[in-house]
Amino acid sequence: MRARDETPVFPPAEGQRIEWSALPLRIQSAIEERLGVPVVETATHAGGFSPGLASRVRTADSRDHFVKAVSRSVNPESIRLHRREARVAAALPSHTPAPAFRWSFDDDEWVVLAFDFVPGANPPLPWRAPDLQRVLDALVELADALTPSPIALEAAGELHGTMLMRWRDLLTHPNDLARVPLAWQARLDELLALEARWPEAAAGDALVHLAVRADNIVIAGNRVVFVDWPWAAVGAPWLDLVAFLPSVAMQGGPDPESVWRAMPWHRTVDADAVDTFVAALAGMFTRQSLLPAQPGLPTLRAFQGAQGRVARRWLAQRRGWTDAVDA
Repeated sequence: MRARDETPVFPPAEGQRIEWSALPLRIQSAIEERLGVPVVETATHAGGFSPGLASRVRTADSRDHFVKAVSRSVNPESIRLHRREARVAAALPSHTPAPAFRWSFDDDEWVVLAFDFVPGANPPLPWRAPDLQRVLDALVELADALTPSPIALEAAGELHGTMLMRWRDLLTHPNDLARVPLAWQARLDELLALEARWPEAAAGDALVHLAVRADNIVIAGNRVVFVDWPWAAVGAPWLDLVAFLPSVAMQGGPDPESVWRAMPWHRTVDADAVDTFVAALAGMFTRQSLLPAQPGLPTLRAFQGAQGRVARRWLAQRRGWTDAVDA
């Protein structure tokens, strides 16, 4: 879909943020106690799929911090992700291009995370070629820096195994399956066979982020910084690139295959392994897009649906499924 000025139209990656003033006073006090100085100014960061606080927080000593907070009552899934992010962020080595983690607070109802503030911005959208190339180069550097993984985490196939086997899940939900394009329903047996092999295809020894998107990238001067690490796991170093490309295309960038073929992994990674992972991504995005909306995340399902369409088209192109390319 394109507007009259030919600018791509895509769902925003935004949750319903909580302002600092809306936090319970006890949570404000707990944050200030840990910062050691009163908060005098805040600025909400709109991007990202979290229905909680995500703010630059300036304290009375003129220092900036980045604080995230979410409550169980708003979204139980988000509180689980914040807890895992705290565990991962605390373990990341200092050479990781990620915000420095400072502390977390968890009272069972609220989880709060504090990081050093990174002055910069998400890449502007639609994607511009120079920005995209900087991020692609940074992904190669990230893989080099984090192979082998400097921390002990679950394998990608162990952590996300069933989440990326969602074509199988559609079999038990015929009403949702009926909403999938017919060309893809007809390929279901092949899709099931592909996605079943994804944990093996994705195996490796790199620490991978697994949620690289524009809203999780900060361009800070000459640095590219990757934020929000709750999905991180250990796997093949090319996984972040392949998982990133559907969002690039749906946000006005080039088609995934053209980018993939220009990257060094294209020459060394088995094509069937890539197909397997793309099939798993396509199934996950397609299935998730058909689920009810999550509390506080009104654009999430549309965002997943848009990525699913790109991932399906990419897989169809790679497998020669001409009947399914535009479905």
